[in-house]
Amino acid sequence: MFAILAYCFMPDHVHLLVEGLSETSDLKRFAKMAKQRSGASHALSVGGPLWQEGYWETMLREADDSRTIARYIMENPVRAGLVASPLQYPFLGSDMWRVTQILEDVAR
Repeated sequence: MFAILAYCFMPDHVHLLVEGLSETSDLKRFAKMAKQRSGASHALSVGGPLWQEGYWETMLREADDSRTIARYIMENPVRAGLVASPLQYPFLGSDMWRVTQILEDVAR
């Protein structure tokens, strides 16, 4: 089981910050299931594949602040020139924190 600390769906990729909630949390299984379920739904509605093979992962260190990483993820649409503020982008969020909380509380 995983908590989704931050997500941002970009036009051609997705950023996820997830945290395993137990010793048995399996990131490979989580990624596989997420891609299978969303890919099947997409294929039924659009008729084509959604995902390419594999994914890229990075493990955070103890010293890394997950809220700072969440802010970085949520600022992706701004860096890509899609919006002026993350608050204008409808395809980002967190299951743990309010977006405004992450953007306001985390120092740049």
